[in-house]
Amino acid sequence: MAEGRVVQVIGPVVDCKFPPDALPKILNAVRIIVDEKENKSLIVEVAQMLGNDIVRCIAMASTDGLVRGMKAVDTGGPITVPVGKETLGRVFNVLGEPIDRLGPVEAQKRMP
Repeated sequence: MAEGRVVQVIGPVVDCKFPPDALPKILNAVRIIVDEKENKSLIVEVAQMLGNDIVRCIAMASTDGLVRGMKAVDTGGPITVPVGKETLGRVFNVLGEPIDRLGPVEAQKRMP
């Protein structure tokens, strides 16, 4: 997985610079490490190639506290959510994480 750095944050729009030979694809999920000690991160989705090895991403949660220079790691694939009978009646956020306080979902399959 390629590692880059945040170069600009404007509201929910986050620009990240990656090595020229390791640019993430459009619609890939990129994990920005917010706090390594507490294992906190923010998921952004690549929306556009800007040139000069920079990709423009859209944040899936608040960008409060994000600063230039933070580590950004390409996950190598799109955001996925659980699918199947195990998800019926459950409530999820945009990242496929359950938010209904009913515990983890034991889904066998995930889809973009």
